Amino acid sequence: MDFQLTGQQRRMVEAVRDLAQGEFKANAQKYMDGTFPWENMKKLADIGVLGMSVPEEYGGLGLPVFDTALVLEEIAKTCYVTAMATLGEAGVQTRVIATYAPNAIRERILPKVVSGDCILAVCMTEPHAGTDVANYRTNAVIRGDRVILNGTKTLISRAREAGMFVIFTRIDGKPGREGIGCVLLEPDTPGFEVTGTYHTMGGENLHEIQFNDCELPLENLVVRDDGFRKLLNAFNTQRCLNPSISLGLAEGAFDEARNYVRDRTVFGKAIGDYQGVRWKLAEMYREIETARSILYRACMSIRSPILIWRRWPRSRATRCPTGSPAKRSSCTAGSVSPTNFRYRVSIAARATGRSAAAPPRRSAI
Repeated sequence: MDFQLTGQQRRMVEAVRDLAQGEFKANAQKYMDGTFPWENMKKLADIGVLGMSVPEEYGGLGLPVFDTALVLEEIAKTCYVTAMATLGEAGVQTRVIATYAPNAIRERILPKVVSGDCILAVCMTEPHAGTDVANYRTNAVIRGDRVILNGTKTLISRAREAGMFVIFTRIDGKPGREGIGCVLLEPDTPGFEVTGTYHTMGGENLHEIQFNDCELPLENLVVRDDGFRKLLNAFNTQRCLNPSISLGLAEGAFDEARNYVRDRTVFGKAIGDYQGVRWKLAEMYREIETARSILYRACMSIRSPILIWRRWPRSRATRCPTGSPAKRSSCTAGSVSPTNFRYRVSIAARATGRSAAAPPRRSAI
């Protein structure tokens, strides 16, 4: 599995990086009060980012999951709120509409997603059940050519900005996971109401919403049979896109820490020159690179979901003998185990951008 980026991927990442670092980073704090980043979203729409998951026939790019994860990672380095808003246009909501909605709805909604004129919100969590799908109480009853929706969802992102809600609900009261389906609802539907707002540490506002006899056309029932399996299929890509934002946040925090230890001086030298600080940075760097490797591999495997694990070489550390101490010592002496002294020093040097001095010899005592 080759993690080398293509020329097109590099150009795409560079374009997003320039925008995020040049414009989003300086303004990130103003969105920490729950304000929606409309300005940033319009700029992302202008370069095609909001259409990453939209098929080309509706004006989108139809990018693979790996490319989408790369873009979200870059945005998250500078502004978490904008990254999460972008995920709403590139995640499960868009994929459900593109895959299961009637053509008339796709033609009406998806081009607006690309342009940034329609924000999407997915509704899963319920106050009593969380995301325990089998215990959902929100219910859609089919009456002729209409669907009547009742229930409550909570912790919903972008509820006040959304132009379309993708709601996973029980159908006709059928119990268990087999009774789960999906309906689409627009915010001007009579009986729909935003009833609560919860501000999060990340800056986003989450909301509670209620459906009180919301009457919808039957075409808005986009998943009726075998809904739980289809829900899981739609969320398979989401399991890669959410971690890409976490990875970007970690990288952004690491960049700030690295800059700080270069500039902050104590007793006449930068604190990044102290070994203990450099080791802490080394641990951060190692965990980030480990997460990146796992995430990128997962993204690439979506094209080939069956992974043959035995083809992947194991590190020397995992192949060390469990026999005598002498054998274990000879095995680990030249390995790249994170606990290896020379490895930690070299990683710390890379993390701080400074040359690595040779580690002192340990006393025999």
